Amino acid sequence: MPAPDPKQPAATSSRRVFYFNAGFLRQSRIRRIMALAGLPLHLGRPDPDDLIAVWGKSPYAQRGEAMAAKTGAALLRLEDAFLRSLHPGREGEPPLGLIIDHTGIYFDASAPSDLETLLATHPFDDTTLMDRARAGIARMQEAQLSKYSGFDPHTPCPDPGYVLVIDQTRGDASVTHGGADANTFREMLTAAQVDHPGARIVIKTHPETMTGHRPGYFGPDDGTDRITLLSDPVSPWALLDGAIAVYTVTSQLGFEAIFAGHKPHVFGHPFYAGWDLTQDHHPAPLPRRGRPLSRAQLFAGAMVLYPTWYDPYHDRLCTMEEAIETLAAQTRAWREDRHGWAAHGMRLWKRKPLQQFFGKPRGVSFNSKANGQRRHMVWANRANEAPEGALRLEDGFLRSRGLGADLIPPLSLVLDDLGIYYDPGQPSRLETLIAKRATLRPDQQRRAEALIAKLIDLKLSKYNLGGPLPDLPQGHRILVPGQVENDASIRLGAGQVNTNLALLQTARKANPEAVILYKPHPDVEAGLRPGAIPEDKLKTLAEAVLPNTDPAQLLDHVQEVWTMTSLLGFEALLRGLRVTTTGAPFYAGWGLTRDLGNPSPRRTARPSLDGLVHATLIDYPRYYDPVTDTACPAELVIDRLAHGPLPQPGPANRLTAKLQGALASHAWLWR
Repeated sequence: MPAPDPKQPAATSSRRVFYFNAGFLRQSRIRRIMALAGLPLHLGRPDPDDLIAVWGKSPYAQRGEAMAAKTGAALLRLEDAFLRSLHPGREGEPPLGLIIDHTGIYFDASAPSDLETLLATHPFDDTTLMDRARAGIARMQEAQLSKYSGFDPHTPCPDPGYVLVIDQTRGDASVTHGGADANTFREMLTAAQVDHPGARIVIKTHPETMTGHRPGYFGPDDGTDRITLLSDPVSPWALLDGAIAVYTVTSQLGFEAIFAGHKPHVFGHPFYAGWDLTQDHHPAPLPRRGRPLSRAQLFAGAMVLYPTWYDPYHDRLCTMEEAIETLAAQTRAWREDRHGWAAHGMRLWKRKPLQQFFGKPRGVSFNSKANGQRRHMVWANRANEAPEGALRLEDGFLRSRGLGADLIPPLSLVLDDLGIYYDPGQPSRLETLIAKRATLRPDQQRRAEALIAKLIDLKLSKYNLGGPLPDLPQGHRILVPGQVENDASIRLGAGQVNTNLALLQTARKANPEAVILYKPHPDVEAGLRPGAIPEDKLKTLAEAVLPNTDPAQLLDHVQEVWTMTSLLGFEALLRGLRVTTTGAPFYAGWGLTRDLGNPSPRRTARPSLDGLVHATLIDYPRYYDPVTDTACPAELVIDRLAHGPLPQPGPANRLTAKLQGALASHAWLWR
């Protein structure tokens, strides 16, 4: 049975839902998800036909349970979804999804739950569902996501070859309702040692034990010359990768171990036990289970079908895939920014956008003497103003609705730890990503294809400016986009043809019968940057000059693009046009363009267009949503550029932009 479309409003249940836990008053996200799911929460006295929402099997749930027994109302048990947030809820972060269970709750093995019934009865024979599940597993592993993803994947793990024993918090509901106790943990540790004589044992401490919130079942006294406790916030995926065996009672890390390729030894009754994917040691098997499932089937039930996922950008329900990309974007930002940044070579007007992008959880410092754990970034064309090793910063490829020269803040930025994408003289992170994407998983290809289709359908480009098209001359049309002639991409990547006039002359000489359309660069049109061509020269080289024209619309009416290094060449590739480059832009040299310049000999990979797009628009940039003031995926920025809302520059920025126009020949004063 296909899952309902989460983007459509759910029909409100005819049964009202009441609550008696004051915590729901403080949890606005939970109340909102319930409302979107058609189950809005109410205060009052329920009737026998109503529902009472309680939080799992917590002590606070007892109030609702008592009221249910008194009134005859049925219980609705709620819990966090299995992919929750960066940090635990006690740190104030709202969940990305909810478990809403009408039967029981997944961690209580004494009675059925909606999840158990789903895993026991669903046919799991839908190809699309299974493809989604396999893609979800791969994406979570690639982005290093877990229930709580606030860890650094680069934190060192023990040397591979250990047996992993997973600790949990003492008295956790999943332990007590999973048929286990303190003795179970002792039995598990003994079994791990007996099963693997001579092997190192690593006990992984629970994150909430590490932070001092709740004690675990193991402590320093359990350490020996063979047994070590690991409390560092390492990546669960890296930890599982180095293990030769995994032992758990009911931890979710045991669930993730299955998707890391293990068949974990399980000593309790977690929801993932009993499906032939674990080695079950509990003395009392569950007769309700026993159906063999594949890893993808277990994931489909527990991650795709069971939870209710939430999209914080649009305030609506969403798919598992959208929830994963939300957490992936916010996790990437936290991991890169958590130690803080020291920014160099940044003009005053850029500082507020940089704080929005990179200033959480620790503000960006613009003090050139900043030190400590802070990493260093520098605007790419001012690299000499920063310490060696500073990451280079530039605008992304889906930037804004308006010009950077007009001080419109960007929605995407790129940080490069190797070089910068427009300098072919040295490697860049984008170059390595493009080579890596020469091979794509099916889900990656589908995502890139969908991104391309959306950009074309919505007619989006880097700046999203320009007016309607004029009448164009008939014939084989070649678009020649002008560029800013002192731009770094020209200085570093244009080669011998390094002016707009030379580019037009080259295109005309090679195509004497074609209709040449010349599109000046927006910054040049605005009088902010150099690159204008004298009018008498234009008349002899181009059939039409198209100032103030929307380039995205224009690309629908041409057959070719000739360019030095312009991003418009990349945007033309998206639309299936033939592109000739006279320089070495980032998209040249991969077999997708006709190259008259000298692309780097490093570019030996042969990615498809989808691979190029995935690397350029999904992997490389960071995106920022000005509506929610958070990091976001590429698809959300496309939506904001097409439909808004987007903030407008303030009066001070508009005044500064006008001054820049007056000082266009002295751009070094403001760039």
